This record gives sequence, C-alpha cells and structure tokens, in this order.
Amino acid sequence: MKKLAVVMLGVLLFTPAFANNWGLGLKLGAGQNDPKTMKDYHDALGGSLDKSGAYFGLEALYEFNLNDEANKLGVKVGWDYYGENKLKVAGEKVSEETYSFPFTAYYRRDNGVKAFSWFGGAGFTIISSKAEVDSYFGDDDTHKTKVFPHIMAGGEYRFTDLFALGLEARYNFSAKVKKNGAVLSDRSGFGAALTGRFYF
Repeated sequence: MKKLAVVMLGVLLFTPAFANNWGLGLKLGAGQNDPKTMKDYHDALGGSLDKSGAYFGLEALYEFNLNDEANKLGVKVGWDYYGENKLKVAGEKVSEETYSFPFTAYYRRDNGVKAFSWFGGAGFTIISSKAEVDSYFGDDDTHKTKVFPHIMAGGEYRFTDLFALGLEARYNFSAKVKKNGAVLSDRSGFGAALTGRFYF
C-alpha cells in the first residue's frame, strides 16, 4: 500500500509539467476524535485528558476536463495532521499523535471566476497513529497504520483565476486504529474544513 501511495503522489507531482489543470490546497478543520482507551483510563483513574479534534491539511490535485471546461474529473492526494491527544494519570504520561494521507477521486462543477462551484467524491485514507508512554517503569512506543474508505463533498467560491475559498465535508468509515486491544485513535465519522485552493 505504501508503494501505491508513492506512485500516486509521483503522478500528481509530475502531471503539472504537462498540463495546467492542477492546484495546491490548504485546509483547517475539525472532526470526530474518540481516543477510547485514553478516556477509559481517565474515567477510572482521574488525571487530565486533552483531546485534539482539529487538523491541518495540505493537498495537491489535478483535474481532467470532461465534455467541456465546466465539468471536471479530479484526483487529489493530501496530508492531514491531527495533532496530539494527551493523558496524564497515575504517574504516567501518554501522548497519541495521528496523521493521514487521503486519496480522492471527485467530480467538480466548475462555474468559473466570481462564481460558486461544487464537488463530490470518494476515496481511501492511510492513517497512522503513534502512542508514547512515559511512566515510572520506563518508556514505550506503539505505532499502527490502517487504510479506510471516505466520502467527501463541498463547494468553493472562485475569487480569481488563481484562488478559491470554500468548505469541505468528509465522512470517514471505520477509521479506528487499534493495536493489542488498545484504541490508539478513532477518527471515524464526520469532519469539516475551511479550504483555500490555488489553481494553476
């Protein structure tokens, strides 16, 4: 799966050298976050639990014109950083960090400059979570990667040929990362992000 991710990223990065329907995007969003194992420890033993539901994302995209310039089929690859969940309890410190690589194919109705356009699509995400434990008995790291499907939809307003600002919603299916019975991260469910895209 990692080889497939590298190939797809390479295609998106080198395609712009041969055409001009490509773009780069930035995302600031929030989504579901259920660190169940951390919550169970916190509920049983007290301490403090800080959860991060926000995320920051980057993406590269390429769009193919269909029957006319208004109807486009696009592909994009992204990198999302979810920040950390932190637990301090009973002499232990546990931190969990998650990031993901979403790959999406989508349709976009491009209504041009000074207009609102909409899009929708589906794909898969490679998500990676790492938990670090610092306790009286020593340190321990646990890492796990998972692949899950997602769907997305949204819209944007194109201010200029170069820049558009919009909103994107996404639903993650079965995005629970588990290892040895412990839930490292669970990002299943809805998320939404403010998006800024630069088209070239």
